[in-house]
Amino acid sequence: MLAIANKVREITGVDARALPEDVLLSTQPIVLKGLVADWPMVRAALDSDRTASAYIRQFYRDATVGALLGAPDIEGRFYYNEDLSGFNFKPVKLKLDTMLDEVERHRDAVKPPAIYVGSTTVDTCLPGFRDQNDLGFGERQPLVSIWLGNRTRIAAHHDLPDNIACVVAGHRRFTLFPPEQLANLYIGPLDFTPAGQAISMVDFAKPDLQRFPKFAEAVQHAQVAELEPGDAIFIPSMWWHHIEALDPFSVLVNYWWRQSPAFMDSPIAALMLAIMTVRDLPKEQRDAWSNLFKHYVFEADQNTAAHIPEAARRSLSPMDADLVRDIRARLLQRLNR
Repeated sequence: MLAIANKVREITGVDARALPEDVLLSTQPIVLKGLVADWPMVRAALDSDRTASAYIRQFYRDATVGALLGAPDIEGRFYYNEDLSGFNFKPVKLKLDTMLDEVERHRDAVKPPAIYVGSTTVDTCLPGFRDQNDLGFGERQPLVSIWLGNRTRIAAHHDLPDNIACVVAGHRRFTLFPPEQLANLYIGPLDFTPAGQAISMVDFAKPDLQRFPKFAEAVQHAQVAELEPGDAIFIPSMWWHHIEALDPFSVLVNYWWRQSPAFMDSPIAALMLAIMTVRDLPKEQRDAWSNLFKHYVFEADQNTAAHIPEAARRSLSPMDADLVRDIRARLLQRLNR
């Protein structure tokens, strides 16, 4: 376990039915102590793992879910294989009740296989669950997902949406890093990842500081939180987070939402295009493009296109769904030439 001095700020007394704006717009992580302690799912989990499993099963309607299965020797860490040509786990499709049976069957094993169902839409696999277990976001309409498994370790990664993760069964440890720690986390391939997001290559259980020396600096900026059933954590957009499920049966429900309009594409598309088209240019040309990106993207303001008649600004106008659709079509024409 990493020795991290900084704890995530903790608050209590937040109304789960009406989450406050100062939480939802925070740029720092926050532990929401006891936020969902009144959920029937949490009360079932506090009774026993079997009671929690039975509670979940009452909503199950024969849904098939995606799962990751790893051999006992990976010790719950879903990662790459030795030469990064593949992974140390097997993705499978199975019935949710089968997965719950497997977790229960290996509950008392000293080294169980790693079993993990990640990012599964609650309304699809457990219709009716949110009628009894939900948060209030006002006009926001977050994506609500459930994560189930046994003792697992999910490598540090970041997500574009803001996130509230609610621990509803078992205990979890969250280790978070601000976005500027990117260079110290030794991120792996961007376009070949275990679950969609690029991950840190550092094993947090036994970090190799000879191979990853700058990770020691990242740890100085890390924040840690250990959550029990009923607690939740707000994770701001783009913060790196490593998640450990600490018990033989673990369930988490999370809410994702973006502060940008739905028509906006993920910025990772722009990053990949920039890597493809800009990164390998001669330095002088890269510097010129860096200046262009600063001017039109990172330092753009109301004066950037003020000298152009408003009706003629096209892609320099404020974005809306129609303009994005037009730009996307032109980009596709260029990419498919």
